[in-house]
Amino acid sequence: MKKIQLAAFLFILASVAVKAQENKDLKYQAYVDLTSVSDDMLKVVIDVPPVDSDKIIFRFPKMVPGTYSIYDFGRFISDFQALDFDGMPLRVEIIDENSWQIHDAQALNIISYKVEDTYDTQKSNVVFEPAGSNIEANKNFVLNNHAFFGYLDGLTNIPYELTFTKPIGFYGASTLEKKYQSQQKDTFIAPSYFDLVDSPIMYSIADTASFTVATTKINIAVYSPNKVLKADFVSANVKEIIEASRVYLGGTLPVDRYDFIIYLTDNYTLSGAMGALEHSYSSMYVLPEFNPLALVQTIKDISAHEFLHIITPLNIHSEQISNFDFANPKMSRHLWLYEGVTEYFSTHIQVRQALISKDAYLKVILEKIKGADRYIDNLAFTELSLGALDQYKSQYANVYEKGALIGLSLDLLITEKSNGKYSLQKLLADLSKKYGKDTPFKDEDLFSEIVTLTDPSVAIFFENHVAGSTPIPYQDVLFKAGIQLELPSKERELTLGNVNFSVDAETQRFVVTNTVGLNSFGRKLGYQAGDILLKLNKQEITFKNYLAFFEDFKKNGREGERVRFTVLREKKGKQKKVVLKAIAESVEISANYKISWIQNPTSDQLKLKKNWLGLP
Repeated sequence: MKKIQLAAFLFILASVAVKAQENKDLKYQAYVDLTSVSDDMLKVVIDVPPVDSDKIIFRFPKMVPGTYSIYDFGRFISDFQALDFDGMPLRVEIIDENSWQIHDAQALNIISYKVEDTYDTQKSNVVFEPAGSNIEANKNFVLNNHAFFGYLDGLTNIPYELTFTKPIGFYGASTLEKKYQSQQKDTFIAPSYFDLVDSPIMYSIADTASFTVATTKINIAVYSPNKVLKADFVSANVKEIIEASRVYLGGTLPVDRYDFIIYLTDNYTLSGAMGALEHSYSSMYVLPEFNPLALVQTIKDISAHEFLHIITPLNIHSEQISNFDFANPKMSRHLWLYEGVTEYFSTHIQVRQALISKDAYLKVILEKIKGADRYIDNLAFTELSLGALDQYKSQYANVYEKGALIGLSLDLLITEKSNGKYSLQKLLADLSKKYGKDTPFKDEDLFSEIVTLTDPSVAIFFENHVAGSTPIPYQDVLFKAGIQLELPSKERELTLGNVNFSVDAETQRFVVTNTVGLNSFGRKLGYQAGDILLKLNKQEITFKNYLAFFEDFKKNGREGERVRFTVLREKKGKQKKVVLKAIAESVEISANYKISWIQNPTSDQLKLKKNWLGLP
């Protein structure tokens, strides 16, 4: 078998070299054999475009748009080689985790390497699965292309061609254009590296469905290892969300095609999370495989959020996103718009189109307020955005909580000041017309652009509550729409240190993923990334008992008592048990929120409520 694989590889090199010498087009041509998985890895062979310098750097992304986390995808690459036209190796110098400098680059013809997937890696800094990669021989391949294919410095705006040899019966789901397709091979074309990264691919036995809304074709592809979820079922439940989006967005959709690519797992994910990653014309989902009836609302909520990214950042985005630097990413200050407003729209659209009740929507608002209470409320959201990769990484998830509440508050303010003639969704429609996919806005100009289209009071809102550190007065904001919010009393509970855990899929143990944002107790304990939690005091902690045990510890433990965490920590290549000790500390939390519709609203409250929600 090894001889056959080697022979096939040499044949690819030879044929690619001949073709390259005959017609060295300005494009990348990558070859991957999905039928040849070795040690849970795939080999990638790339015929690269011509280079006119003595040295050049081949890179993998440090991060990619939509993730807001540094993942260093080059960590998963091994056996990197650069070959000339005679198949001889060129000198390669490793620059960092993501970069290889190639010498005598004018002779460069072929780059090859092996790729390890992220779904079952032993490496720390776990990649959120919808942004990662999966290699399961003869079962499934999730190719987020930034995890498989790199680029040469200065050559990201030229075409990228992918040719896959695939198992019989496998289908490659992607919005990339297919140049060629047969039972055993597919060839995809991306106009640039940016488009390649923006277009994930999933290979598995075909389970697909499609439907059309207005002029937009929606495609569904599902991988369910135990055949629990079917694409037809997803299609039937997503269709109403897409139709509601069409109405919500004014009757048309700004894309002519959109793909939902859904991977289900019957095991725990390394990140301990589930969700999706948005792209311009598709979204990649990783969800648990359980009763599809129980998955329906989750799919609806996530799909509504991800699909609505066709507004922002697809059609409204800053220069930082438009000219994304994969090697040295720079953040925009407007995560409140990209993620916050999109999250707000994802449920606002459902209540506007009567997919959920107005009482159910109140619960959504309350959960956002309670969720936001876990984060720093007087941190300016623009500062959070700029520091989301490092200084404020622990605060990032607030974009889905307070970010959505910023969208809600702004929508109510715009609707009120315009007497119902304008709204946040109309504002974004106008911004889409002004900018669009190919015209970014300047990060520092967006607030003034919005104020010009709305009302001077919006400038004060931005100054105080988005660029400023003043908390949003939710009671006052909601009261204008006929909603009564009762703020909670403050209570105290013991803290675990504000540490981030994930679950090891094999051992079912908790692993410390990072120590960013540790509070005083966490710092005193001395958590380290990679620590595997074994015991809390004398109680063994497993995935099955952690919820009840952690809750009991927080509520019933006593401040001032000594706490002992037993962890497994790697030292000099060996894992050893280490006991972390500290005195228990409490933190202030909020409890007993209440929210309800005002029983006898004023005419102004009724009017704003109707204009905002379309409900009496």
